Amino acid sequence: MNLSKLLTPERIVFLNGADKPSVIGELIDVLHRDKALKDRDMALRDVMARENYLSTGMEHGLAVPHAKTDAVDELVVSFGLHRAGLDFESLDGRPAHFIFLVLSPRSTSGPHIQALARITRGLKDEENRRALLQARNLGELTRILTGQDVS
Repeated sequence: MNLSKLLTPERIVFLNGADKPSVIGELIDVLHRDKALKDRDMALRDVMARENYLSTGMEHGLAVPHAKTDAVDELVVSFGLHRAGLDFESLDGRPAHFIFLVLSPRSTSGPHIQALARITRGLKDEENRRALLQARNLGELTRILTGQDVS
């Protein structure tokens, strides 16, 4: 699964939050630390407003909280693995383990939709999901997601 066009190693983390708002906050903070956000609070508000409108929990342990926001100048993505899984009001009722946060400027549509499609395609494969859950460290997680070795 090569998501290297969407993700950089600095935007891949293990998540610890106990609920949906806390893990979304963790993923927002990843982008904020990487200087990808103009306004952290605006980004969080916009994602939570979208999430409250309709949950982004999908199937097979995947959740893709996303929003269009003025807090970014370009498409940005972060990823977190939540080993235990958490309730994301997923379509199949199963816990979410693989959580991608996708933010894009309000003025664009194409890249946002393409990113969502690419992520969902990559996580449909059971081997990819199994490999992610078995990753022992961030280096392995990054290699699985992007094909890049990170030391």
